[in-house]
Amino acid sequence: MKRLRLIIEREFIAKVRNKSFIVMTFLSPLLMIGMGALVFFLMKKNDEKVKKIVYVDESGMFSKEVFSDSKTVKYQDFTALGIEDSKKKVEEGDYYGALYIPKQDSLEILAKSIEFFSKDSPSMSIMEGLEDKIDKVLRHEKLTSFGIDIAHIEESKIASEIKMLNFSGEKSSKLINGLKIGVGAIAGYLLMMFVMIYGTSVMRSVIEEKTSRIIEVIVSSVKPFQLMLGKIIGNASAGLLQFFIWGVLFLVFSFIASSFFGVDMMDMQSAKVSPEQMEAIQQTATEKGEMIVQEIFRLPLVKMFFLFIFYFLGGYMLYSSLFAAVGAAVDNETDTQQFMMPIMLPLILAVYVGFATVINDPHGPVSVIFSYIPFTSPIVMLMRIPFGVAWWEIAISMLLLILTFMVIVWIAAKIYRVGILMYGKKPTYKDLWKWIRYSG
Repeated sequence: MKRLRLIIEREFIAKVRNKSFIVMTFLSPLLMIGMGALVFFLMKKNDEKVKKIVYVDESGMFSKEVFSDSKTVKYQDFTALGIEDSKKKVEEGDYYGALYIPKQDSLEILAKSIEFFSKDSPSMSIMEGLEDKIDKVLRHEKLTSFGIDIAHIEESKIASEIKMLNFSGEKSSKLINGLKIGVGAIAGYLLMMFVMIYGTSVMRSVIEEKTSRIIEVIVSSVKPFQLMLGKIIGNASAGLLQFFIWGVLFLVFSFIASSFFGVDMMDMQSAKVSPEQMEAIQQTATEKGEMIVQEIFRLPLVKMFFLFIFYFLGGYMLYSSLFAAVGAAVDNETDTQQFMMPIMLPLILAVYVGFATVINDPHGPVSVIFSYIPFTSPIVMLMRIPFGVAWWEIAISMLLLILTFMVIVWIAAKIYRVGILMYGKKPTYKDLWKWIRYSG
């Protein structure tokens, strides 16, 4: 046990003192904030660019009110010029495009005859906006031709809101479902990223020591299994420390942003609206904030916390054992490619199942089955837990994960104890099978 502790401390200190670890620990949050700010800036700049669109309406059905200007799109009526002259003017000038609405006897034919001319391929949002405006006018014309009063149709529209309750009378809402989806997705994504980053870190550490032949000295005084387990736990400890620092930095940046920029933003908003409107906005924001807080506390937070720790560590230990075995089997990172796909495939499948099925049907057969399979359960079960999972299901999933982890560690240790002393030969799956069967 003392030797295992020394290996864990050695791996942890070596990882933490690494310059790249220190730089990325403090630089990554800044890079993420910078990238987010850049994307926001580019989106804002793109929205600020005004697109001028001309239209030629030969049908006479579309008024200026239909093509009303927005913040980013300005419309000009070129009906008097005709479509040919309008096309030339648009092509030569600083215009986004020209919309041509011909005159047709039938609304159905007109709907299929409208054309849009532009220098470059127009954006989908612009085209969808134009189609919505045209569809609304054509629909009103069609209803009018049937003798239906449009005003009565508008007055007849009623928005329904279905209350959601379980059979014990506990209320639910769309907001709580959204929070459950968000919490589950974040937990699954964090686990996947942790496994990919720090699992491969274990593999690289083994390859580096194997290449430098220092591992031959280490295994002379330490059992291969202890060495593998120490590397896994040491790298996991360094990773958890990095995640903790990122969390603290996130809270600090959030506090700074709210302190320095929150007041200015409120002042800017209050300058544009009346005191009554500002009071109504603040009241609405407060009510929504209180609702969100109430919904968060309705989640099984304690249960989610402990199960998150279990599946987080269980999934990491399971996959890191495989990464360590791969690192021991090869001499360089290039040779790892043939073994990486079978390891990464269950992770990718788990994420796909989580986002494709768990979000839509957390208690469906696909979600339930993949939450039992040990190679996918750490991600899929984490995404299911916020929606409420029976304890017997969780117990089965946890038991299968523990048993599979023990088997995988045993197999990985077999490969590790032979592979760390093998040099100069690119291993195959047949070689790995021989190493597993080796009992000397």
